[in-house]
Amino acid sequence: MKRKGFLAILTAMAMIGSMGVCVYAADDAASTEDVLADYTGKADYKIGFSQCTLASPFYVTMKEVAEDYAKQLGVDFVCVSADDDVTKQNNDINDMISSGIDALILNPINAEGVAPAIEACQKADIPVITVDRNVNDGNTAYVGRDNEEMGRLVGEALVEELGGKDKAEGKILEIQGTAGDTVMMARRDGFEAAIAEAPGLEVIQSAYCDYTRSKAVTATQDLLQSNDGIVAVYGHNDDMSLGAAQVLEEKGIEGVKVTGVDGLMEAVMAIQDGKYSITTMNDPGSLLKVAMNTTLKVLNGEDYDEFVDAGTGVIDSSNVADYVDDSLAFAAMK
Repeated sequence: MKRKGFLAILTAMAMIGSMGVCVYAADDAASTEDVLADYTGKADYKIGFSQCTLASPFYVTMKEVAEDYAKQLGVDFVCVSADDDVTKQNNDINDMISSGIDALILNPINAEGVAPAIEACQKADIPVITVDRNVNDGNTAYVGRDNEEMGRLVGEALVEELGGKDKAEGKILEIQGTAGDTVMMARRDGFEAAIAEAPGLEVIQSAYCDYTRSKAVTATQDLLQSNDGIVAVYGHNDDMSLGAAQVLEEKGIEGVKVTGVDGLMEAVMAIQDGKYSITTMNDPGSLLKVAMNTTLKVLNGEDYDEFVDAGTGVIDSSNVADYVDDSLAFAAMK
């Protein structure tokens, strides 16, 4: 659904109490050059970015790209990490409101925990653009990817690598992200739906590892002590899957197919080396640029989309050569 300006959103929200997020707009993902041409030196705004954590390369890249892009645009930009602490995230956002931000870009720790801060933004007439992870209610627009589709794509590709629906058998270790996180749940649900099509496969879930490699190492060690017949690992991001791969290598366990999500270049290069099987793309840099573009559209009263899907795709041994680039932290969408 297209919207015209932030004041229109406030009026609609007052009338209906909530706002649906339903429209896919791939054209917004390609508008960076136009935005630079239109707004560089002219965007006299202060934009805050509340990042859920900086404990993963994905989130660090989001922050770095956002800061660089804001500098190019001439936007006053402030980024604060919540360090996976919901209370801190709410406090950080309130501090940014007090500092005079015109808009907030938000990557929430979970869908419900930042409701108080979003309500405070609404009272201050500050638009909230969620990125990567979404919230249940109160945001102006959402820039992300179909995380359920990412999980499904990995699951389907893995089933084929294991011999197909009728022949695949064994246990899959699923290394989980953050409890209550919409991204975690979507990547879990999409993957498990695909695996359910192969009756010989069983998914064993780990404790929540918050998308961090060190926690995934511990979780994998624990799971291997109580499970045999492991044929694959699926992590809700590549960083955790690489931690699991490290454990498998240390224990001398061979033949396990390691898969994940995000297109982390370390994982892509591991695919090239035959040490990793599958990932799906989730370029964090493009996410933040599109989020910034959408924010500027909102602030300038222009038409914008309530949901921008930045797209994804599978990387495996058949196409990995197209994506290897050691100058990048994550594989770039093509």
